[in-house]
Amino acid sequence: MIERFYLKDYLSFKEIELNLQSGLIVFTGPSGSGKSILMNSILSSFGTQSCEASLCESTTSWEFDGDEFGLENNDINVFKHIKKEKSRYFINNQSISKKVMQSLASANLRHLSLKDFSDFENENLLDILDNRISKNNKNILNIKKQYKKIYLEHKTLKAELKSIEDEEKKIVELKEFAKFEIQKIESINPKELENEKLLKIKKQLSKKEKVLEALQNANIIFDSENDVFNVLDSLEIDSSFFSDAMNELRATLDGAQEKFSALDEVDIEEVLNRLEELGELKRRYGSIKEAIAYKEQKILELQKYENIKITKGDLQSRVDKLAFEEDTLAKELSTFRHLEIDNFQFDLNKYLKELYLRDAKIEIRNIKKSIFGFDEIIIHLNGVDIAKVSTGEFNRLRLAILAIKAEFMSSNNGVLMLDEIDANLSGEESMSVAKVLKKLSKYFQIFVISHQPQLTSMGDQHFLIYKEDDESKVLQLDFQNRIDEIARIISGENITNEAKEFAKELLEANK
Repeated sequence: MIERFYLKDYLSFKEIELNLQSGLIVFTGPSGSGKSILMNSILSSFGTQSCEASLCESTTSWEFDGDEFGLENNDINVFKHIKKEKSRYFINNQSISKKVMQSLASANLRHLSLKDFSDFENENLLDILDNRISKNNKNILNIKKQYKKIYLEHKTLKAELKSIEDEEKKIVELKEFAKFEIQKIESINPKELENEKLLKIKKQLSKKEKVLEALQNANIIFDSENDVFNVLDSLEIDSSFFSDAMNELRATLDGAQEKFSALDEVDIEEVLNRLEELGELKRRYGSIKEAIAYKEQKILELQKYENIKITKGDLQSRVDKLAFEEDTLAKELSTFRHLEIDNFQFDLNKYLKELYLRDAKIEIRNIKKSIFGFDEIIIHLNGVDIAKVSTGEFNRLRLAILAIKAEFMSSNNGVLMLDEIDANLSGEESMSVAKVLKKLSKYFQIFVISHQPQLTSMGDQHFLIYKEDDESKVLQLDFQNRIDEIARIISGENITNEAKEFAKELLEANK
């Protein structure tokens, strides 16, 4: 539930704070006092509406899964909308996007506007019907769960089968292309690091003659080697250091001579041609390593193409098996639903009668299979499609659907925000709406704007919105003040004793 709401600087509101209870919360007040503005600002604190308030803040006891967005779920969670130069949104003082705010709030908050047809969507109506069935037959929920599992697996495998069938249509072309690519790379038969080795040989060949000439000139040093030994002996200096140095130099120069002499057997044209072949592979595939990996990939693809008939046959068998199981379970679900639909219609019409509406007609028809089966529930009110009924009828029919649904709910199902749901209704109609909302308030915290005494008298908490010096203010009413406000609703600004007496009777009756 929403436990506290704080608003600052929004149109005629300067600053207000509401401490809220569970159950049915009613806002009343003269026209133009700011009731709709207040309702809009509460929705704005959750990102579902926009407003220019400098601060809208709601403190809730909701739980949400914020791990995906790095948000911690506390015992008390604070949703906040701040407007300065631009709007910013926060949960527990952590900045988030408006979209994330809406997503997290939507699990606990519903604004029942005339544009909201979600209660009449097939998924919702089927869930209501299935929950009713489960009261006497728990097996339906297992069937429904198993059906969804098989439906999703069947859908995945059908997509795989279609992909194979699409490939099969162009299999000849794909096989030829794979063979061509493999043959092209195998004809060159590249080895990893081969390109680097050849470049090194090319570099050595380019300086071979220059190095050999330099080696020949350097070898002259050994002609004077004995003269150096004689000088060192004459000076009585140990010549071992010189001997070691000359031996190391001789080994180095001999090694270089041998390495470059070996290049005599290398054909420079072959090296250049090979580098050109490898260069073509590099240009086409990025590197020699990638060319080899691409060849291996094409070999695997070719094997797949060769085995595609076997794969397709196995997959087709699995798809056929799942299709049979899916059909069997869908028919079981449909059988249960057809058996329950008359009871659903009967109980819905009891609520509609209570709400002063004529009977609704509910039928099930077959449609293309979806994750919910192949059943679709259609509701007509007085023979008219629900999209074409009046505003008052639409609101009362939706209340009846919510009441039917609530019979299988726990006691905490979040918040319902309703606009002037009892507008333009007669006294009897308004009282019927009030009674249904009172039942629903056991399962939801309900916020409602009312202009009728019947619904107002049912409230568990009653706030008066009024203006003083052009500033909108909010006052939580006690019993006596509620009598005065309900009497004002009944008789207008000139409150009569009869209106006060009737208001008191309503409140006493609804205690």
